[in-house]
Amino acid sequence: MDITNDLQLVDAMLARARAAQAAYEAHGSQRRYDLAAQAAGWAVMQPERNRQLAELAVRTTGLGNVADKIAKNHRKTLGLLRDIQGIQTHGVLSDDPDTGIAEIARPIGVIGAVVPSTNPVATPTNNIVNALKCGNAIVLSPSPKGTACCEMLLAFIHAEFDKIGEDRDLVQMLPGAGSKAKTQRLLETADLVVVTGSQDNVRRAYESGTPAIGVGAGNVAVIVDETADLIDAARKITLSKTFDNATSCSSENALIVVDAVYDDFLAALAAEGGAVVPSSQAQAIVSRLWQDGHLNREVIAQDADVMIGKLGLAGKVAQGTRFVAVETEGIGPGHPLSGEKLSRVAALYRARDFDHAAELARRILQHQGAGHSVGLHSRDTARPVVLGSSLPVCRVIVNQAHSFATGGAFDNGLPFSLSMGCGSWGGNAIDTNLHWRHFMQRTRIVRPIPPREPTLEEIFAFYWQEAGK
Repeated sequence: MDITNDLQLVDAMLARARAAQAAYEAHGSQRRYDLAAQAAGWAVMQPERNRQLAELAVRTTGLGNVADKIAKNHRKTLGLLRDIQGIQTHGVLSDDPDTGIAEIARPIGVIGAVVPSTNPVATPTNNIVNALKCGNAIVLSPSPKGTACCEMLLAFIHAEFDKIGEDRDLVQMLPGAGSKAKTQRLLETADLVVVTGSQDNVRRAYESGTPAIGVGAGNVAVIVDETADLIDAARKITLSKTFDNATSCSSENALIVVDAVYDDFLAALAAEGGAVVPSSQAQAIVSRLWQDGHLNREVIAQDADVMIGKLGLAGKVAQGTRFVAVETEGIGPGHPLSGEKLSRVAALYRARDFDHAAELARRILQHQGAGHSVGLHSRDTARPVVLGSSLPVCRVIVNQAHSFATGGAFDNGLPFSLSMGCGSWGGNAIDTNLHWRHFMQRTRIVRPIPPREPTLEEIFAFYWQEAGK
């Protein structure tokens, strides 16, 4: 099939989506929007379907593991449905007599969503639920390896739509095999594009001429200071680093441990299955983890035993090793360990003190992952504020398993999401977790009110006092 036919198919799909969205909005209600969003959520959370989706994801992408994907699909979708429950996204939202302004919820239209192979079920589900909740249609552009998952996901959603009489054209995916040309057409013709995944796709979205929300790259550094509960920190870091074989952009990529507790922390880490590779062997790890300048697909996002074998560590690390921490000092383009590794491998840095640890974290973030997040295990309540006031990050995750916490958790206040905005540091338009508010716009009714024009004295009294007239 030639490119012209491909683009015509995309255009026809967008036309169907626009027609479906127009009817969805014209005959919309909060009940209808909520019902459609819940239908999409249940399509994934029904246990047997969740398992089928997780198994297909691992089989077709070769990334992650089934048990953790089942947990991720369930927890992320349940948390999102909790977040949007009771949220008004239809009709008059407010009417303030003091300002004379009333606000009306309005859909954006057709959302174009580019989704990654690392989370081929949870990420599109999150986008679909948010889009439907706010009165939109959505068209997905999955990665080539995620196409089969999206097809199965949409089949399950459409089956639920049939039960409630909803229009299947509200949720579609680009036809056929994935291609840059079709994705580009979607980017250029949707009303809003949401992009999670490669930074190349994010840049293309911002350059498309369509309003776009892209998210930045992850390369999480986590500091363990001398006040930390070392056993708790080691347990949480291990749980986070090994979850779904480190496919999350929020997985720890660098552990920065203060000298005073370095040895004790490594002992705690070993008890949890974290094996330390000394710096003398770091180059051997690098040569196996990166090949021809790219991460080795036989290592990334693999189970521990596979990773250990491919890295040449069989018989060199303890039985039961769940991940490896490689001692290093280097940071920057010439030091691959300081970047994202998408595997059960972390870089391990020894810091003189907390100030040195913060500086190492800054350098790592400036190399890769600026804007995303930093972790801190500490009992010092002032230090999170120090990091949040000085490092280029939108989130400081304190005493939590990072990959569970950054995208929202039941024990923190962040909204559940799989797409983390990184602000200007990461070249993004948002600095929050992508959530329902980004899928809705507002119309404002503006009425006249009694004038409130201040005098010059009311405005400039402070300045005149400091500087004179």
